[in-house]
Amino acid sequence: MGKKGPTLSKSDIARGLRELGLNKGDGVLVHSSLSSFGYVVGGANTVIDALLEVVGEEGTILVPTLTGTEHHGPTNPPVFDVKRTPCWTGRIPTAFMERPEARRSLHPTHSVAGLGPEIESLLEGHADSLAPCGLATPYYKLAAAGGHILLIGVGQGSNTTLHTAEELAEVSYHMQKEPTDCIIIDYDGTRHTKQMFLHQWGTPRQFERIDKELLDRGIMEMGQAGNSVLRLIRSMEMLEWVVDILRKEPRYLCE
Repeated sequence: MGKKGPTLSKSDIARGLRELGLNKGDGVLVHSSLSSFGYVVGGANTVIDALLEVVGEEGTILVPTLTGTEHHGPTNPPVFDVKRTPCWTGRIPTAFMERPEARRSLHPTHSVAGLGPEIESLLEGHADSLAPCGLATPYYKLAAAGGHILLIGVGQGSNTTLHTAEELAEVSYHMQKEPTDCIIIDYDGTRHTKQMFLHQWGTPRQFERIDKELLDRGIMEMGQAGNSVLRLIRSMEMLEWVVDILRKEPRYLCE
């Protein structure tokens, strides 16, 4: 069988990212679908190399390396090994966190991996946050530093920072009512027990409803690389707008 869709190189992807508005020195949280491009020569690592080339040595890239499931909670606490626990967020995050120079935050359900000069400060303290995506997490810290969210071939349903908005607005449906004693194994192999609140699964979301509004408000730009639709979002502007809505209409993001 032949390859479906266009064939893309690193330069093709880098060009699409630059045309979208990603620049040297930017900080960006990347949600992605490798298959959305068509055929990428070199696979996931080519996409990562293109991202690194575009933001340069002074830029910072984060990817969600999520491990949480609907079964985690006080009676079934997660056990997270930062070196060994695989993520379910796709081939690009998996390849990213396997790079020797990458670092991964120590959160048992919503870890983030990153590369760049600001990584230590962005990832520090994630395991001590009482909520997975709150003020002390990479999701909010990147937004506060003027960072972006990049959606590569995925829609707003993959935008984890919308959970940050839900946590900041303290919507009632989002968090479990009781804390969980989570097990975390760090880079040195030391085992820690951290008590925190985990997400409550089961409430259907309608994250896609904000897509047109973000575009109309100038908070988001759209572009393309191969078959992949690209979205670049100014994270703090999105958060401020969505949190304001949720405080007035708490179920705005629910179906």
